[in-house]
Amino acid sequence: MFEDMQPILEIKNLTKQFALEGGKKLTAVDNVSLEVYSGQSLGIVGESGCGKSTLARIIAHLESATSGNIFYKNRDITHLKSEELRQNRRTMQMIFQDPSASFNPRMKLGDIVSEPLLNFKLVNKGQAMVETKKLLDMVGLPETIISRYPHQLSGGQKQRAAIARALSLKPEIIVCDEATSDLDVSIQAQVVQLLVDLQKEQGLSYIFIGHDLALIRKICHRIAVMYLGRIVEVIDSEVLTTEAVHPYTKALLASVFSVQGESNSAIEVIEGDPPSPSEIPIGCSFNSRCTKCAGKCFREKPELKEVKTNHFTACHLYFD
Repeated sequence: MFEDMQPILEIKNLTKQFALEGGKKLTAVDNVSLEVYSGQSLGIVGESGCGKSTLARIIAHLESATSGNIFYKNRDITHLKSEELRQNRRTMQMIFQDPSASFNPRMKLGDIVSEPLLNFKLVNKGQAMVETKKLLDMVGLPETIISRYPHQLSGGQKQRAAIARALSLKPEIIVCDEATSDLDVSIQAQVVQLLVDLQKEQGLSYIFIGHDLALIRKICHRIAVMYLGRIVEVIDSEVLTTEAVHPYTKALLASVFSVQGESNSAIEVIEGDPPSPSEIPIGCSFNSRCTKCAGKCFREKPELKEVKTNHFTACHLYFD
């Protein structure tokens, strides 16, 4: 499916390190390379602390990369500054886990949603509310909500408003950082369906960041599994359960609870905790929790290699 398509966004060898006391460094993102295709969704999954949110913030230019590059339509946008960076916001927007954190509590919802339109001078003040009402209708919110403040909205309403604001500049790429994880299950399903419908209508490209593998699998075309800052497997979502090969991916799949499962079926858990990103072990970063690792796994860091078309993994066990 993807071999004949040109990526709209390419992430190449992206690394992010944070300086710690005593000269140590914490590697949050370690040599990550990924591709995002037009009108498609890429899911990035992993346990808390694996670096996926840091990666999302780098892609959205809310953090700077230590090394590596980001290309948008073959143009290097890694080090955009001032007005170039500002203009790039029109092509790429971000939806956060907690929309309240990105809303000014003193602004009414209508002003929050219309603010990007006015900042980029796409409309005048007279047209702003007309466009805002259209955006709110697009995400299933009544226009009467325009005069309310953020604290007067439910969690689902705030997330829909955040989506409306992200859509206001007609971006091509939207980064969703745990955008539904704080919502009740029923509201989560509504917001996810909204995002899927908007993608079909407008040809949007999504990057979904999350730890809920079952949810990400349902809404994404491709899935990248992340562990301790590195991508350990990239695979089409439709074959995830049958063709995943990395022990960490398999462990994540085994730990997913299914409401359709047998009442006596066991839910497996991944033993142990991930090592600290400031003290990543030599060799494979998963070797302290993998039940199948061998000698090479403790000596050499596995590189991401192609298993077959569109399927990549970083595992000595598979290739050796």
